[in-house]
Amino acid sequence: MKQVRFLLFLLVLVTAIAPWVRAQNSPVLITGQVHDTQTQEPLIGVNVMVQGTVTGTITDADGNFSLRTQLRLPLVLVFSMVGFEPREVTLNSANTGLNVSLNAQTVLADEVVVTASRVEERIARSPVAIDKLDIRAIKETPAPTFFDALESVKGIQMTTSSMGFKVPNARGFNNTTNARFTQLVDGTDVQSPGIGAPIANTLGPTELDIESIEIMPGASSALYGMNALNGMINIQTKSPFLYQGLSVYQKVAVNHINDPDLPAKPFTETALRYAKAFNDRFAVKINLGYTRGTDWVANDTRDLNPDANASVGLTGADNPGLDPINSYGNENSNRRNLEVDGKLYQVRRTGYYDREITNYNIENIKADVALHYRLTERLEAIYTYKVGRADANYTRGNRIGLDDFLLQQHRVELKGPRFLLRAYEVHENSGNSYNMRPLGENLDRSFKSDDVWFADYKTALTTQLDAGVAQAEAHRLARQAADAGRFQPGTPEFEAERKRLIGINNWDQGAWLLMKNRFYQAEGQYDLSELVNNRFNLLVGADHRTYVIYPDGNSFINPDEPGENLYYSKTGGFVQISRTMLDKRLKVTGSLRLDKADYFKSKLNPRVSVVYTANEVHNFRVSYQNGYRFPTIFEGFSYVNNGGIRRLGGLPLMSQRDQIFENSYVRSSVDAFQKAVVSDVNTLGLTREEAALKNKDLLLRNTYTYLQPEHIHAFDAGYRASLFNNKLYVDVDLYFNIYSNFIDQLEVAVPNRGTIGQVQEGGVDSTLFQMVDTRTQERYRMWTNSTSITYNYGASVGLAYNLYKNYTLSGNLSYAVLDRVAKRDPLEAAFNTPQYIVNMSFGNRQVLKNLGYNLAWHWQDAFLWKASLANGTVPAYQTVDAQVTYRVPSWKATAKLGGSNLLNHRYVQYIGGPTVGAIYYLALTFDGLLN
Repeated sequence: MKQVRFLLFLLVLVTAIAPWVRAQNSPVLITGQVHDTQTQEPLIGVNVMVQGTVTGTITDADGNFSLRTQLRLPLVLVFSMVGFEPREVTLNSANTGLNVSLNAQTVLADEVVVTASRVEERIARSPVAIDKLDIRAIKETPAPTFFDALESVKGIQMTTSSMGFKVPNARGFNNTTNARFTQLVDGTDVQSPGIGAPIANTLGPTELDIESIEIMPGASSALYGMNALNGMINIQTKSPFLYQGLSVYQKVAVNHINDPDLPAKPFTETALRYAKAFNDRFAVKINLGYTRGTDWVANDTRDLNPDANASVGLTGADNPGLDPINSYGNENSNRRNLEVDGKLYQVRRTGYYDREITNYNIENIKADVALHYRLTERLEAIYTYKVGRADANYTRGNRIGLDDFLLQQHRVELKGPRFLLRAYEVHENSGNSYNMRPLGENLDRSFKSDDVWFADYKTALTTQLDAGVAQAEAHRLARQAADAGRFQPGTPEFEAERKRLIGINNWDQGAWLLMKNRFYQAEGQYDLSELVNNRFNLLVGADHRTYVIYPDGNSFINPDEPGENLYYSKTGGFVQISRTMLDKRLKVTGSLRLDKADYFKSKLNPRVSVVYTANEVHNFRVSYQNGYRFPTIFEGFSYVNNGGIRRLGGLPLMSQRDQIFENSYVRSSVDAFQKAVVSDVNTLGLTREEAALKNKDLLLRNTYTYLQPEHIHAFDAGYRASLFNNKLYVDVDLYFNIYSNFIDQLEVAVPNRGTIGQVQEGGVDSTLFQMVDTRTQERYRMWTNSTSITYNYGASVGLAYNLYKNYTLSGNLSYAVLDRVAKRDPLEAAFNTPQYIVNMSFGNRQVLKNLGYNLAWHWQDAFLWKASLANGTVPAYQTVDAQVTYRVPSWKATAKLGGSNLLNHRYVQYIGGPTVGAIYYLALTFDGLLN
């Protein structure tokens, strides 16, 4: 039914647009040949487009092209090809022998981009920072995939949760499911609605179908609204009218070389693309992709609570309160303070390591089909269906195992030279995915409840201490006794219980991650410049999105109407005016967007930019914009039973009736309070009550409240130039941002009874003694806003130089700083970004005939990582990637041999994440067969 509704919507649009279509004239035939200016060799695959239309073709194996048009002369033909300067040719009469030459261009300094202003413009005159990876750059990257190649782009930081779940970010405030960075494919959002971010390239194209990738660091809210606060990427796919035939891609690789966690493992990636234009009007495109391998292992065994029992001399491996980072089932909710012989010991259950309970097999199966129909030479209708299934691991508040996670998208689109109308939906089904923390907890509880386990531990500990056994050994023997009968990883009993728990959608009893959410989006834009006689460019647009949230009872609930779907809608519109002055040297652009989301007041997002071009070489730009990020559905509506800690969305309907914000202590202050109580009991001989009264001032009552949108004031400046006859390309970005209302999570503790501030007999707060023991309080992780005003600034510089005989040396440096935080609070936004990132590359695409290579180096310095799973310093690391490519034109084939992290320097990109090693690969591509 959904697909039928979309097709009906398309028919309505066609009916509405049809009266605007002009009558057609007699057809005109245009033919010709395109060749290289220097070598005079014919060029294969040159795009030939009639300017201002959707009509076009490409040159064949002999450089020839042929197209028909019914438009009136004169016409402008636009010839473009990666590696060559674009050229425009004006035709005043029909021409059947056109001869066109293109100049080679090694350093691509002035390509056309769309994402920056939502209209085509030269990258040098873009009002904001933007970069582009074209077909050639994607084919020649030494990175194992095109998605990995994003890490080498100026200003981009990549976070690897899994080989199948990588998260790009720009300009700071990074996290492992980055809702501040938007990822589009052909202008459509491919996020998982429940996660609130894309699952890397699960629903994206294969490498065979990518025409280009536009990367825009920095705020984009003025034109795109939603969550484009830190930046965005837009992947453009190939038209089946222009790129026809059969293409096949096969990669074989190996990873886990000299890995202490796993032996060497194979990796394979297969892709197939077929496109066919049956005539000038109708074309079809089909893509298939399959990836399979063994994931990187997260095995950080550092203790999150090394001082839990320091007051009794139990540290390191002797600490009975041990909580290794990548071990689950031994968190705060799995601990108790046991009093034995007048001493308090903090004891946690044993837990299971990441490598023991998750499946490191990764897999991505995806397909898409697109139908393109040209109603006229100025009007094209498109229907696309995409589906992707993923097995991967990633980190949210906890580590998550994705198993049979399914994403689907339906899209219909109608576009012409001056307008675009689009509608699409994305829906998800999480399959057999699971949360590793409750899986570890409930594996422990399946064989023995917490009450029984701690009682057994205490009995055994008392027996050992009474027998004169040393304290550390007594705890070891007590744990051994309490763990008797525990499920052992790798045994049939363990696997059967693990499977049973993954099938239970209640994290007090199981571990299933169940999400069946979706969203619908409709959007459009129109270039109204002709209405003002092109005195200035006038663009208007609007969009609407509605999320449909499935109340699974564990990730989401509907408090007002139990069992009924929740709905969350956002609507926005924009107007953009731009004008060139001073003989086209000065370009001024102003944009204004209005957004309205449910539960929040309307927000205005303005953007103003000025671009000045001096001597047709030097391009200077400055811009200011105001932006907002509205909460994702997970941030706003979540109701996650997180194994002892319930994670609640920050909207009033989720918690106001229970007064959680109003009647709670900040959890970090409760932890400090409990630690001080334990220390005073053990070192001063106080009772628990006496120690609680002594340390009561450590408790900090919560003052945070319900969610509001994040806000940014962004100031940007930049310089681009192509110097020395286009041999040197320079690109400089500078930015300064002011953030407020950062959305993040805060853990709070709510007393089981009473209200904070109520004084009982003796002048003591009635909730004080409940904070001593985790069993007399409830813990929540709440989505809320930081009260800090945060400043950050940075810069990035990119250089590319064309050396002797097409050798190219390029590099970029990125610099990012969290300057200061005014009005410090416990919820300071985590910057999670290296201060310096450096990329360098050196190569020649044709060092010998049909033989090329590329060598790349990446380095980033150490930085502080803060997240709900774990905090710590991520060490600096560097990698070397390389590839050698050999082309066989007669077979339309390319072979690429290469490796990523060639020297196998193992590294992590965030605390609690996997350790990444080397990948060595061989890739074969056959492109344009059966054409």
